[in-house]
Amino acid sequence: MTHTDQQTAAQAQVLIDAMDDVLDRERAALVAGNLEGVSRLLTEKETLIDRLNALGDASARTIQPLHDKLTRNQALLSSALQGIRIVANRLSALRRIRRSLDTYDKSGKKSPLGDLPQNKVEKRA
Repeated sequence: MTHTDQQTAAQAQVLIDAMDDVLDRERAALVAGNLEGVSRLLTEKETLIDRLNALGDASARTIQPLHDKLTRNQALLSSALQGIRIVANRLSALRRIRRSLDTYDKSGKKSPLGDLPQNKVEKRA
């Protein structure tokens, strides 16, 4: 191995170690529900990926642990996004329920009472 090859391998290892650290911090943020922390790591992660791609010749065996961590974190992120969607849908349903009220007549037919007044505060001088 030439001196240049050794330098490139050492540089690749530094990037791999840095990416490994970022992926561990991203996982910790995802598990803690810290989406802001995940967002802050995005730029650092993208930069490291670009730098690793620029090296080109990283062996599959060397970067396989990174791939496994990326896959794991993507699954965690997908689960977090699914949870956010479920909560958003539930809140939307609760807002709809709060705005109107349906009742049923003696034959079981649903009939809306219409929009209920919103809670308002009246100011008096």
